[in-house]
Parts: sequence; C-alpha cells; structure tokens
Amino acid sequence: MALALTLGRRGLGRTWPNPAVGAVIVKDGIMVGRGWTQAGGRPHAEIEALARAGAGARGGTLYVTLEPCSHHGKSPPCVDAIIAAGVARVVSALEDPNPKVAGAGHARLRAAGIAVEVGIGAEEARRDHAGHIRRMRDGRPHVMLKLAVSADGKAGAAGRRPVAITGEAVRARVHLMRAQSDAIMVGIGTVLADDPTLTCRLPGMEKYSPVRIVLDSTLRLPSGSRLARGAREVPVWVVAAAQAPRAAEEALVGEGVTVLRSEEKNGRFDLAAVLKLIAARGITRLMVEGGPTLAASLLAADLIDEAVLFQSPMVVGTDGIDALAAMPLTALTQSPRLTCVATEPVGPDIRVVLERR
Repeated sequence: MALALTLGRRGLGRTWPNPAVGAVIVKDGIMVGRGWTQAGGRPHAEIEALARAGAGARGGTLYVTLEPCSHHGKSPPCVDAIIAAGVARVVSALEDPNPKVAGAGHARLRAAGIAVEVGIGAEEARRDHAGHIRRMRDGRPHVMLKLAVSADGKAGAAGRRPVAITGEAVRARVHLMRAQSDAIMVGIGTVLADDPTLTCRLPGMEKYSPVRIVLDSTLRLPSGSRLARGAREVPVWVVAAAQAPRAAEEALVGEGVTVLRSEEKNGRFDLAAVLKLIAARGITRLMVEGGPTLAASLLAADLIDEAVLFQSPMVVGTDGIDALAAMPLTALTQSPRLTCVATEPVGPDIRVVLERR
C-alpha cells in the first residue's frame, strides 16, 4: 500500500477532476503490475496495473488507494476489469465518497467472490485524496494556503514592494507544491504589484504548471501582463464580478484567458461561491499564493483546509506588510480550526504545516 500511495502521488495536480490513485498487484510475494491515474484522469490506476500484470493478475492481490469505481463514466467500471482479470483479493485504503460509488465498488467485488479489505493506509490516503474528498462532500476544492513570513510576521516590504523573504530551498519546494496542485489562486493586487507567472519552474517540470486563477472583480488584469501573455501555454482563469466591463472581458478572451463571473456581497466576492464555481469546472486541489487580503478573507470565511508557512529568520521592519490583512498571524497559527502536523527546516527557513482538525 505504501508503494501504491507513492505511485498515486505522481498524478497529483494532473488528474483532475479525477483523484490521483495508485495501484499495485502482487502475486506469490512478487509485484506483477503497478499503475497510477494518468494525466486527465484516464486510464485509471487499476486499469494501468492490470495491463502491466496481464495474466499474472489472476489469483493475485490488488492494493489500491481508493475504492475502484463501479459506474459507467467516460470509461467502463474498474470493478468489471478487476473481476474479469481474476484478481482474488483487493486491499483498498478508502471508500470513495463519490455518491456514484460510495461502497458499491467494494460490494460488487465481494459479490463476485473477491476478498475485500478496507482501511490499510487510510490516513495517508485521506491526505492524498483530500481534494477529491472535499469536492465530493462540500462541492469545493481542498484549499491550501501558502505563506512566506518574516521573523517579524511580514509578507512584504512597505508599499507592496516585493522582497525575497525566503531562500532558494523554499522556492524550489513552492514550485513542487505548484506542480502538485490543480490550480493556484491570487488576487489582482498581487498580480498588479508583482506581475508573476505562477508556473512551475523546476527543471523539466514546466508542463506540470497549474491553472492560474486571478480574483479580479473589475477585470483590471493587463493584457500585457505575463499571465495574460502566457494564457495559451498555461491556462489562466479570471473570476470577475457580474458587472465587470464586457470590453475588458473581450480583450482578455482574445489573449486566451477564460473569464468566469461570480456574484459579490457588499463589494466583495463570496469566496465560498467562487470555490464552488471552480470546483464545478473540475478543480479539486487549490493552492492559494495571494497576498494578505485574500489570505485573511479565506481565514475569516473558514475556508482554509491546510496552511503551509515558510518562516524566515530575516526581519523586514515595522513598515512592512503584515502576513494577514487586519489580523495577527496568530489568528492562523493558533486557530482552533487548525492544528500543527509538521515542522521541518528548509535551508535556513522553517516549514510549518497546519491542517483542519
């Protein structure tokens, strides 16, 4: 199961709207097949493993990180292929929360005389499939907030001037986090201040860049920005208010940008509605790398499922920008909704991971 989980992570950020599943087939103590969900969500991991195992699957044990599907979607049910291959035993980490499956896959396997065990590796599997689980249960993606914070709790220099708070090791880690996310979200303020690309720039991994999402109620994203100019290579979605100017939308669409419309409340986006909007388009794992305003808004709306803080020893100064707008950093680090699950050094900086309780 540990190997199946490791294999499944190869697909993180590339299989949406499907979960990134891993599968291993063992017979007589020998691995005869392995697979993981392929880019775009198909073929499924089980089908990949069965294809590699061939006749060796008969009488073997299939280890899989999520319940095999039992319904006809864009491909036939995996349970049919497992039964046809003659697999004798299936060890599944989790029941699939998708209401189209929800135990029916395991039931179909048992009805065919296959021994089924559920729960091995469940804790790790829940982390790996957090996006799929959240989207199935709540209709929104799993939200991971990333913050780089100075020793004095700042996220930027005065006047929104960018400042390199963390070191090269953290930057490499952040690019890997981007590659494992379906999408990355920022506010228009961050775009106007920094003109970022928000791509994965690790060597050889540029093709794993996530969808770039900008919250931009009045469509101020410049057509000459790096995001707009690169929209045909790596998708850019802009979420605008219903009343945003149509001429600005047409200009951005002409650059290859996708413009989505969402309602506002009291002049601000309803972030829960925005998350449901992008989940409806298939996004399951959302990384938020925006500025203090967006971070604080998500925290206030109780929409943060995971926070990754990179804490630097450097001091920005009292005139720097606070990491959370109008909130102390302790509102996040000491939130009753979140608990610290990991702390580790990353070069001279410290990585702290908080997860929803």
